[in-house]
Amino acid sequence: MISNLSYIHPDAKLAENVTVEPFAYIGANVEIGEGTWVGPHATILEGSYIGKFCKIFPSAVVGAIPQDLKFKGEKSTVIIEDYVTVRECCTVNRGTEASMTTRIGKGTLLMAYVHVAHDCIIGNHCIIANSVNLAGHITIGNNVIVGGMSAVHQFVKIGDHAMIGGGSLVRKDVPPFVKAAREPLSYVGVNSIGLRRRGYTIEQVNHIQDIYRILFVKCNNVKQGLETIDATIHESDEKSQILEFLYSAERGLMKGFK
Repeated sequence: MISNLSYIHPDAKLAENVTVEPFAYIGANVEIGEGTWVGPHATILEGSYIGKFCKIFPSAVVGAIPQDLKFKGEKSTVIIEDYVTVRECCTVNRGTEASMTTRIGKGTLLMAYVHVAHDCIIGNHCIIANSVNLAGHITIGNNVIVGGMSAVHQFVKIGDHAMIGGGSLVRKDVPPFVKAAREPLSYVGVNSIGLRRRGYTIEQVNHIQDIYRILFVKCNNVKQGLETIDATIHESDEKSQILEFLYSAERGLMKGFK
């Protein structure tokens, strides 16, 4: 159902069974997949591509130009994949020439007042809680939870299955499978409950804990921790994923346990 009180640009492409409520605005060069609901007063601007069965709540703004003074009007995009929920007053900005896109993965929930800046990549099945602010060029893995009122510095990377406590200031990279909290942001354990809910065995969780016990508890620096993990921990997919993340951490890692 498309309300006569909404505005839809003639060049926009809406699939079957899309619902557009009164006073919603849909601009040019927008594509919306089947079954998606666009709430009243939602705004979807040029260059937005929204997948199937998404929900865009009132006063959300998707596809606004970047808040980046280097932006020169390039034809960048926002891509929101299937089954994503964008709650009230969220803002999701287009990419810049750095990557040309901002992407939200399948099944992700953006709670009210979340801001996703230009060139962010958010993985599948993430929960970004109320009033989280993501600066530009941030990469977030799959199944990540970011607690409400948190702020994430530009270019930060957050690994798969990480959980970040509410009100956190995330200035450094957060590796996969961990819980992070305190100020400054620090390792507070492995996200064991989340991992078990997603099918990881107790043995896998214990194996991950062994790795991070070396890195964040026993060793004095990251280089020493990496050497010890490489030498003493048996090979596994989890070890490979952690080491790949650690070796590619350009902003440095959050602090260890104190």
